[in-house]
Amino acid sequence: MTTNAIQINNLKEFTDGELIVKAISGREDSFEELVRRYQRPIINYVFRMLGNYDASLDVTQEVFIKVYNSMARYSAEYKFSTWLYKIAHNASIDYLRRHHNHEQSLEVENEEGTYQIQYESKHLSPEQERERSEWREEIATVVKRLPAGYRELILLRHTQDLSYDEIAEVTNLPLGTVKNRLFRAREMMREIFVDRGFTGV
Repeated sequence: MTTNAIQINNLKEFTDGELIVKAISGREDSFEELVRRYQRPIINYVFRMLGNYDASLDVTQEVFIKVYNSMARYSAEYKFSTWLYKIAHNASIDYLRRHHNHEQSLEVENEEGTYQIQYESKHLSPEQERERSEWREEIATVVKRLPAGYRELILLRHTQDLSYDEIAEVTNLPLGTVKNRLFRAREMMREIFVDRGFTGV
């Protein structure tokens, strides 16, 4: 095994916070390990926000440049992933504003939602796999039809598995507003599903 391979394997044992400390002290390979860990999920998140793959690659590169330049300001009080998604959120919103010249309006609903998106299951037959794939595509289509602000909250909650508190931190929204908007987003999704001929959702 080469020295580089040994270093990479060793770095995989460190937490995100430890890698940040090493990167700040000048260990470039530590930052590269952070990029390896998060590049794919950040590209996926940004792509779902923007709907443009080439743009998502550019914005993701922008995100990691900002992370690299801001590492000294990172506070261990927050999870690195939350801080990273916050930067990705801001970069995506900036891109949307630059290219669409408007901001989606957001509504507030004074109720807390319980509707969940669930489509993962183990030990599926080929037929079930096909049905699950079709259902995931249907969900993705419905999510794309949500206004940008609602769509992002759904993605952060159900695709990136962030908690309500983490979403509030990423988006700079009050916790109650996050819950209200997620409830409204799920209701909008349910209405779209019904319009598309799905019942029981």
